[in-house]
Amino acid sequence: MTPSQDAAYMARALKLANNGLYTTDPNPHVGCVLVKNGEILAEGWTQRAGFAHAEIDALSKTAQAAGATAYVTLEPCSHVGKTGPCCDALIAAGISRVVVAMEDPNPLVAGRGLKKMREAGIEVVCGVLLQEAQLLNKGFFKRMSQGLPWIRSKLAMSLDGRTAMASGESQWITSPQARQDVQRWRAASSAILTGIDTVLYDDPQLNARVDFEVLQPVKVVLDSNLRLPLTAKILQNAVDVWLFTCSDDFGKQQQLRDVGCKVFQVEATNGRVDLPQLFSLLAQLQINTVWVEAGATLNGSLLQSGLVDEWLIYMAPCILGDEGRGLFHLPGLQHMQDKKTLHLTDVRQLGVDLRLCYRPVSH
Repeated sequence: MTPSQDAAYMARALKLANNGLYTTDPNPHVGCVLVKNGEILAEGWTQRAGFAHAEIDALSKTAQAAGATAYVTLEPCSHVGKTGPCCDALIAAGISRVVVAMEDPNPLVAGRGLKKMREAGIEVVCGVLLQEAQLLNKGFFKRMSQGLPWIRSKLAMSLDGRTAMASGESQWITSPQARQDVQRWRAASSAILTGIDTVLYDDPQLNARVDFEVLQPVKVVLDSNLRLPLTAKILQNAVDVWLFTCSDDFGKQQQLRDVGCKVFQVEATNGRVDLPQLFSLLAQLQINTVWVEAGATLNGSLLQSGLVDEWLIYMAPCILGDEGRGLFHLPGLQHMQDKKTLHLTDVRQLGVDLRLCYRPVSH
């Protein structure tokens, strides 16, 4: 195979991996293409945790894999988890060549699968469309390498930078197209996170309302003083509601557990949930990506912390006036030298609105 052919088949494998974008958590999205004599024999992708990985899915669709080349977007696993080692399955099938986009940062794999296949006499090529593969699983890779999830915060604002009227009324600033886009981002996230003030003001459900199969994200609420009412909509299906608090009111904690919440008591910083500890714990709980929908107070704290990887700002062509609520509560900023600077990486039009994607300058 020529390098251009390898790239073309890997591009196909990456496209297949996207089929699992909404269902594979906490596993990465992986695609596999089996090629022999210039023809695609079979294709597969990872669909859900505990089900067949991409390589096994592809191998199950052909009996002619001996002598074929396997294109895989991530190093085949070498350990026994909920499924068997994929590198063993490729070896047993008689695959003669394996082209991998990148090595798996999971310490349980981390090059062992590549080594095992080479020792079995398989030609292994690694690094084809590496950058594209990295983008596909940013959350999983960050969790494995840094012990933190990939964090995105979504904000919706008017042209004059307001997120709501002074009363708190905010529905709806943006267009139906922008709101539909938000639902897709929710669906692609491991968790949707908000603060207790947003729950008290808006009483949201925090679910992904889409017309395709999705593994619903975990709902995470930061509630330092356990103000969450037991009548909140978010508790109507509390199986996947995780509440993080600094309060040691064990009676209220138990009430929330009785309705299905998982309650985590964490350390406080300035009377609020300690954010580094929170996100570290979410990573330990196998959360790859966090989608934040919160108010000015929590977003101000997140901006100060430097923990957010991406800010998605939906800007609507309307004016809410100077008494409206702002994006960030940042009382410590007094001088121009204290300003926070972000880097614009993408602009999309959605209906009449713009979606602006920013990253911290350090990223």
